[in-house]
Amino acid sequence: MDKVTIKKIPKKILVIKPGSLGDIVHSLPFLHVMKDTFPRAEIHWIVSRGLEGLLQNNPMVKKLWIINKDQWKNPGKIKETVSEVKTLFRELKRETYDIAVDLQGLLRSGLLANASHAPVRVGFKEAREGSRLFYTHRIRGGRDVHAVDRYLKVASSLGCEIDEIKFPMPLIKESEKVKNVKNNMGKYAVIVSGARWKTKRWLPERFGKLAYMLNIKSIVVGSTADAKISKEIEAMSGGKAVSMAGLTDLGELISLIRGATYVVTNDSGPMHIAAAFNIPTVAIFGPTSPVRTGPYGRNNIIVKGGTSCAPCYKRECRHIRCMKEVSVEQVYEAVKTVTGNKWQVRS
Repeated sequence: MDKVTIKKIPKKILVIKPGSLGDIVHSLPFLHVMKDTFPRAEIHWIVSRGLEGLLQNNPMVKKLWIINKDQWKNPGKIKETVSEVKTLFRELKRETYDIAVDLQGLLRSGLLANASHAPVRVGFKEAREGSRLFYTHRIRGGRDVHAVDRYLKVASSLGCEIDEIKFPMPLIKESEKVKNVKNNMGKYAVIVSGARWKTKRWLPERFGKLAYMLNIKSIVVGSTADAKISKEIEAMSGGKAVSMAGLTDLGELISLIRGATYVVTNDSGPMHIAAAFNIPTVAIFGPTSPVRTGPYGRNNIIVKGGTSCAPCYKRECRHIRCMKEVSVEQVYEAVKTVTGNKWQVRS
């Protein structure tokens, strides 16, 4: 096991994990054990704009650095990006961090770790884009290891006990919109029809048929980009599903998932939120590996096709056979199993 020698108890720790949504959820057990081990240390976190809702109002995080990651990738915004980066680097240096931990492992995050000027800068040996050149200590995370366990290896190297795994989610005041939806629905399931890659999306007509067959009504969640597909699912559900895609902010999405009886989902960020709340979850996987990025814990079932080419990690594919091979009946049976219920199939 890689070990990091810490010469003094840290007063201030920087965590670099801008996103995505699932990445940050996977990082929460790391946050928990770090705060448990170093209770008097201030923990600061660099997060992408739009994802700060996962960390705001969390008593374990003293300060958030919110970066406009998408703008940084836009060549047309180079002037604004340079200005933002210069200011950020200058302010990070002023904080006098004792430890900086890069859980992202890309050039951008490695540069941020270096800009902190922390005497202890920790990252993965497998980090990409040359980012490991900026670390003082490199931890072997492994390839075919779940992201949660990889991040906990870093915590363990810093002296943390990792026997108890918790996901400290933020305290969120429920909006009137969410209260009204919940009151109208009664018991409900959540369907997550979207995913960042189109190769990870199950067919909308199958989600629609599944929603019709389920024993309770469903709320279809997602981003604005998922709204069209979610409306199609609503239309095909025979009145059993309601689309909320594009109509919620991150806090409202978390509230809806927190109240679900169970969740049916593609490999997506909301899937990890459901797993963090220990909600019974059926996750449909195709081009990605549930070993690495599946829902963490035991209260879930993975449904996959039988294609030999999966997992391929391709964002583009002519046939997407791995997702098309997953039938409605397979997913339906998985829902019955994970919830411990037996229902009559509606026809």
